[in-house]
Amino acid sequence: MKKVFLAASLSLFCMSLSAQQSTNDYIVKTKGAKKTAVSSEAGGGNAEGEEGEGQKAHDFISENFRFYSLCDWKEDMKFMVMPEKYDMVVKTFRDASTGKEVSSVSLRHKIMLYKGHSVGADGHAHVNFLCQDNNKNYYYEIPNGSFDDYCYTKMGVPTLAYLGDVDTARVKLVGKTLFLKSKTYYVDTEYDGDGVQERTLEPNEEVTVTKVGVGTRSFPVKIIFEDKKGNEYFQNVAISKTNSGMRDDEFIMDNTKHLFAGSFELQDALMAVSKDLAQYIGKVVHTKYTTNMISRGDGKERTLKVPRMTTFIIENLLPKNNSSYVTMTLKENESHRIYFKDVTFTNIDNVAGDIDGRREDYFGYLFAMGEGKVRKQSQAVRAAIRQGRVILGMTEDEVAMAMGEPNQTAESSNGRHDWIYNRSNGKLLIVYFDRSGKVTGTNVDRSKARKRTTTKTQKSSAAKSKK
Repeated sequence: MKKVFLAASLSLFCMSLSAQQSTNDYIVKTKGAKKTAVSSEAGGGNAEGEEGEGQKAHDFISENFRFYSLCDWKEDMKFMVMPEKYDMVVKTFRDASTGKEVSSVSLRHKIMLYKGHSVGADGHAHVNFLCQDNNKNYYYEIPNGSFDDYCYTKMGVPTLAYLGDVDTARVKLVGKTLFLKSKTYYVDTEYDGDGVQERTLEPNEEVTVTKVGVGTRSFPVKIIFEDKKGNEYFQNVAISKTNSGMRDDEFIMDNTKHLFAGSFELQDALMAVSKDLAQYIGKVVHTKYTTNMISRGDGKERTLKVPRMTTFIIENLLPKNNSSYVTMTLKENESHRIYFKDVTFTNIDNVAGDIDGRREDYFGYLFAMGEGKVRKQSQAVRAAIRQGRVILGMTEDEVAMAMGEPNQTAESSNGRHDWIYNRSNGKLLIVYFDRSGKVTGTNVDRSKARKRTTTKTQKSSAAKSKK
């Protein structure tokens, strides 16, 4: 009996998907996707940054795609229900007329209009929606705390992909020429399902955007593009990150390609450098000497000392105004973190006058083509950096490569100091450094972390008052 019920449910589910996709113009597919009644769970399109993007791309994003925290949502902002596997088990919405939970499957691909927030009879805060497809009211019940407390978090409302970014991207990108920056993209294999296959493409290839639709909750904008041979591919990207559910520091490693600037370069930005310089974009280089580079994250800028023989991929080159210098965007080969370095391609030793830098700024002096062979860091440290972990003995620069900038720092009276990171699970990670700047230990206990941070802050305040 259970098998019969399951088969019937799957049949109804697939019929529902087919009916929705035939009328929903937000669901777009690449060429060659086959019509089928089978819904696949293939996960390439849901694979697991704006750090590292060029100035033109940054301006394009900031001018056209505003981030809205839940606190700033406006009446009638438009979202689509895009449940993932977990959401099929844990229901997100309740029917406003009955208060009963509603299956995410039944709401899949339906459009929700935001209708403000309220407090229910039991004291729980509600985030309210009107379903555009069936004209029924639903709400998401915030598990704990008030709306004001909850809305400042990155969690937002589960399952919802923000369609405002999709609508804007359609206007701004369809028909435009882009250049590829990643190597990994996807094609659809099922017209009525979610099946996809991964494809490897060459960076810097010129493509044209043909369609824009909805992707996933985390990466809501599905950009379909065509190469010069007429083949179509797609990438799901987060642009404004509104309700993405992911923090900025989670867009690293493989997730970098799911930022617009991680997969695409605007034509205007690439054309800003000469053809001679553009040929370097996408090339692998390594440092011949130790040098300082800039790393950015969480709105902060930090200068890091990069050792010799460190391997990078050149992500971008942007000219600096009234100068022979360009700003290089470099992705480190081990950690995939983004760095910036101002260099000139004009040999300073042979030119006088307009070159205002040093020999160390000359690209040909500092970099060599290809991958470096010798590493100062141990294999264990390099592995930890790649995995985003901290291990004993790491330096401050190595911790910054692995974890990014700390959210807080704390000083001790004995010369030791700590870096404090906010974790996605609500806890704090504290990294302890000795006087020489080497890691001596870590702590992930929330209560101890808070107590320690408070104590150090009090010590610092007391010391200042004595002065």
